[in-house]
Amino acid sequence: MIFKRGTRVHIVGVGGAGMSGLARLLATRGCAVSGSDARASDVLEELRAAGVAVHVGHDPGAVGDAQVVLWSPAVPEDDAELTAARDRGATLVGRASVLAELARMRPVVGLTGTHGKTTATSMLVHVFHAAGVDASRLLGAPVVGVGTNGHWGDEPLVMEVDESYGTFRELEPAALGLLNVEPDHLDYYGDRDALETAFADLVERTVGPVVAWVDDPGSRRVRGHVTRPVVSVGRRDADWVVTDEVVSRRAARFDLTGPDGQHLEVELSVTGAHNVANAAVVAVLALSVGLAAEHVVGGLAAFTGAPRRFEFRGRWHGADVYEDYAHLPGEVAATLAAARAAGYTEIAAVFQPHRVTRTIALAADFADAFDSAQRVIVTDIYRAGEANPTGVTGQLVAEAVARSFEGPVDYAATFDDVVAALAAGSGPDAIFFLGAGDIADAIGRLAGGLDS
Repeated sequence: MIFKRGTRVHIVGVGGAGMSGLARLLATRGCAVSGSDARASDVLEELRAAGVAVHVGHDPGAVGDAQVVLWSPAVPEDDAELTAARDRGATLVGRASVLAELARMRPVVGLTGTHGKTTATSMLVHVFHAAGVDASRLLGAPVVGVGTNGHWGDEPLVMEVDESYGTFRELEPAALGLLNVEPDHLDYYGDRDALETAFADLVERTVGPVVAWVDDPGSRRVRGHVTRPVVSVGRRDADWVVTDEVVSRRAARFDLTGPDGQHLEVELSVTGAHNVANAAVVAVLALSVGLAAEHVVGGLAAFTGAPRRFEFRGRWHGADVYEDYAHLPGEVAATLAAARAAGYTEIAAVFQPHRVTRTIALAADFADAFDSAQRVIVTDIYRAGEANPTGVTGQLVAEAVARSFEGPVDYAATFDDVVAALAAGSGPDAIFFLGAGDIADAIGRLAGGLDS
């Protein structure tokens, strides 16, 4: 066992969402955890308050006498701290092996897919919480109303099962929910077929029940590639069927009926057809691992949203302002479609492309992602540390969208340009700031600030 109580663990790149959760989980497990990150942040301050010894900057001395060293996928192999750790004889463990080790310590009940994982995993944490189970958890954001994004508690370990850079390749979950599979991380996987094969292999390795949302084409293809049973969930032609779906501006409800006639009436405090899909998969997965229907319904009702997922930030010049983590074409389309279904009719979408490689690979796929909006503003790329040898900018996405979008499309390289473009346009009833980078900083620059 690598992570015994008292083991000294150092994490390089501890400020990232997945790594900060891991730091918290290991700290509550009883390990002595330290970490470093390139720059100061609120996350680092929160980790310090949780007892993690945090260093700003990458300093070989920060490794100290750590016995085990972990690192974020964004950290290069020749990082000074990793080099120092090797020289000192520490055990270096990649993220894929970390998750596999955790799964040997606690049975993993996980949610996977190229988007929606944090939201769905948070929903499942709430269901266990409603059942009175202090489940261990590891996910990309705090669970509003329950606690932090990493916690070592009782069985099982409720986990966001991440596909990026092959992170899940060694994991053998006890139970799994598959939400969707959309082309992403193609700089690692190469093409869609390889990505879907990786998800299919994960499904095959899963020891217990697997539940899949089959309205998603990628998820449906993955289900078709595997030989083991997979319970299907969808709006039709599925083992569990969603009916009587009603979506409002701040909530949603639906009925869920199983093959044996079992029936659930689910009320959500979040909006969007995509959240109905997430909740339906979570409900069936929770029932499959033995949780009672009343706890499923109660836990889902208690879920009020995940940070940066359709998160209401206030009002500006008469418009409701939201922040959303959406950074893939399907995510953007789902978020904006949810806004339309919630009753907004004049939507301005401010989109920050994420990563150079992703922008180049998927720019054309964004052409139809903004169809539910009336205006689109695209910022420059949030590079996340990637090199940009060809000098590509967000203009590439803006041009792809403009070729088919009927309304105005602007490229605003800086956040000040974004604010100027919003101020110059006609008044929307909703503004969505979309992206996985630092797009929230643009909200802070809105002239006059937000009204609550």
